[in-house]
Amino acid sequence: MPGAGTDRTKRWTAAPGPVIVLVEPQLGENIGAAARAMANFGLARLRLVSPRQSWPNAKARMMAAGADRILDNVELYQSLEAAVADCTFVCAATARAHDQAKPVVGAARAASLMAPHVAAGEIVAVVFGRERNGLENEEVALADCILTLPVNPAFASLNLAQAVVIVAYEWFKLRSGEKLPFAMPQKSAPAAKEQLLAFFASIERELEKVEFFRPPDKRETMQINLRNIFTRMQPTRQDIQTLHGVIMAIAEGRKGPARGGVLDGEEAAMLRALLAEHGSGRVPSERGPVRGLARLLRRNPTETERVLWQALVNDRRFAGCGFKRQTPVGPHICDFVSFPLRLVIDLAPTEESAVAAKARAEKHAWLASHNYRVVELSAGEIDIAQALQRVAAALGEQTRLR
Repeated sequence: MPGAGTDRTKRWTAAPGPVIVLVEPQLGENIGAAARAMANFGLARLRLVSPRQSWPNAKARMMAAGADRILDNVELYQSLEAAVADCTFVCAATARAHDQAKPVVGAARAASLMAPHVAAGEIVAVVFGRERNGLENEEVALADCILTLPVNPAFASLNLAQAVVIVAYEWFKLRSGEKLPFAMPQKSAPAAKEQLLAFFASIERELEKVEFFRPPDKRETMQINLRNIFTRMQPTRQDIQTLHGVIMAIAEGRKGPARGGVLDGEEAAMLRALLAEHGSGRVPSERGPVRGLARLLRRNPTETERVLWQALVNDRRFAGCGFKRQTPVGPHICDFVSFPLRLVIDLAPTEESAVAAKARAEKHAWLASHNYRVVELSAGEIDIAQALQRVAAALGEQTRLR
């Protein structure tokens, strides 16, 4: 099972690489950590010269964190001369100048020097010294070059495993061509200019409504700057769709009964009373005004409507019924409607004029003629539990009639 970057289901890559030689390592933990660093970057051969603690070492295995393959194949030697006897090219890793006439290279350059030898099937090695005092002069003398790192001169000593991981990283980077193991997924194609232009037209139309482009003489510059912001993003099709949805949500408000609409609860009730006297905004031959009015009502729910909607959507009995709020049904706007079940919930005010009562009766008659069942509830002080029970009963009766 893959863990934090370690996937035991994948095949272990055993590509040729330099041998890592640790001279008289003092702690088993450092050996294990060095083995882990080697495994991270595809190095497999580890040689130990006279380790101070007994071998095998339990603490080394613990610190290896799963790099057991390397520890199982460790080669032990009594001297560095024996450890590098079969090598044709050796780098001595040290933080100290040893005043020897040898090329001094960094980790990346050392990798490039070793690569041709490895490619030719030769054995090359990188030698690391003791944790306390590194390599001795006679040990450095066995090497073909000195490998050192650009570090803080006042604090140049690296932990043994840290030094190994830098060298191993540079080797693996060279061998892999600096190819990263994964890249950002391309889940959506780049947005076409046609889609961008449509988005620009939409956002500029909404900004025009709130008089964003002021003063008028700077309008063109502001539009160009705005377009350049989004063009520099190099958005995908999905990006533009999401941004378009964000803009329209801000411009039109939530479709649900969220607080913070244009009108408060009392003002929303007055709006509905006024509309009821004018036939609930009925427009027999035009759909546009009815839909615009429905959006206005959705943004400005009464307190009763808000409470009932929250109870309705949170009640499991009505899950999957597809209830919608303030939605046009033919020429009328209904408080709640389930199109799949052809059921309408109508909130009737406690007091309404004769004109409004007549308009409501006409709406009910139209809905009944189009096979909609209407559950009428009081818009005054409402008993939510009782109201939901009436809706559930209507649903049950309607299901039986089908």
